[in-house]
Amino acid sequence: MCTVTYLPVEGGYILTHNRDEAPKRSTQHLTRENDLLFPRDAGAGGTWIAVHQHGTTACVLNGAFLKHRHEPPYRRSRGLVLLDFFAFGDPDAFWKNYDLTDIEPFTLLFFAEGVVGEGRWDGVQKHLRYLEPDGSHFWCSATLYPPDMQLQREAVFRNWLKAQDSELQPADLLRLHRTGSVGDPQNDYVMNREDRVRTVSISQVVS
Repeated sequence: MCTVTYLPVEGGYILTHNRDEAPKRSTQHLTRENDLLFPRDAGAGGTWIAVHQHGTTACVLNGAFLKHRHEPPYRRSRGLVLLDFFAFGDPDAFWKNYDLTDIEPFTLLFFAEGVVGEGRWDGVQKHLRYLEPDGSHFWCSATLYPPDMQLQREAVFRNWLKAQDSELQPADLLRLHRTGSVGDPQNDYVMNREDRVRTVSISQVVS
């Protein structure tokens, strides 16, 4: 699931997140719980994006680097792992100490003042790196988009940025996330694959 863009702006950033999922798992409500604000997944009870009252934001994408074989049962849903992440308070501590045995591969992105982090679990190893907070970044789910399509979809974002001639506002990013296209409805930013999987929501955090 998911297409995510990060854009630094004066004093913070704009994070925009398209959720690609089975329609029955969508929700229209936000939950406040344990200093977190998040939409709760209607299936497993976790979430795909959450904001802590102290300013940290995190979101999760299915898959790590490449599409993996789905081999349930898994011990815990990735959306619940995302909520567990906030209990650590320190991203490095989470990635060092959290037991990911029997958890399906995922990518967890986290953002705070001056911090852009990307953690990936490929089912065997943990991979953690920090990215330049002053640069723009793009991600999409490895389970839905193979590497060549990931590059095409990122090119839409990069080309759109180059074409802008004024300071970008949150509404501009929302517009991109609604209209970004590679010329294929199954792979556009708002995608639809015979209503089995489609874009069910767009979330945005402005910090």
